[in-house]
Order: sequence, then C-alpha cells, then structure tokens
Amino acid sequence: MTIKEAQEQIDGWIKTVGVRYFSELTNMAILTEEVGEVARIMARQYGEQSSKESDKKKELADELADVMWVLLCIANQTGIDMTAALEKNFEKKNIRDANRHKDNEKLQ
Repeated sequence: MTIKEAQEQIDGWIKTVGVRYFSELTNMAILTEEVGEVARIMARQYGEQSSKESDKKKELADELADVMWVLLCIANQTGIDMTAALEKNFEKKNIRDANRHKDNEKLQ
C-alpha cells in the first residue's frame, strides 16, 4: 500500500464507518495520546521500566499504525498530500544534512 492509497482508504473509512472526521484539534489530541502509547511500549520493551499486566498485550506495530492512522487523518483534513510532503522532506534533508551525520564525531 502506498501512502496515497492509505490516505484514500482512511478517507473512505472515515466518511462511511467513522461518519466524519473529528476536528483537527481533537485529532491532534488523539495523535498525542497514540504517541504516548508508543512511548509506553518503548519504555517497557527497550527501556528500564517494568511492564504491568495490562501492558503485556500491547503491540508496538499496532500502536505505530494507530499513530500513522491519525497522522494521515490530519493530513487528509488539512489537504496535505503526504507522499509529496515526504518527498519534499527528503530533498530538504539531503541538502541540509548531506555531510552533517558523516562529520558527527558522536556517530563514529
């Protein structure tokens, strides 16, 4: 599935099953909540925090997909083509960071 296809499928789902998009601000709050769920898993699986019983059923892939879902909802409702935005972002990073990381002593 391409990013464009994902945006289109999410839009179709929202307009049928989901009835309508939540407001942009509501979706921003939901995105923050979903990123927090990713952080919780990361802290327990890769960090020092121990898991509660309720944490053990959570899957990182599912939570990352939730983040992507809400992010694409926000893109859809604000008229952003995420494929084009990501391509432009790569161009920016290739110019700005062409040697930045290669020259970073901390990464050697």
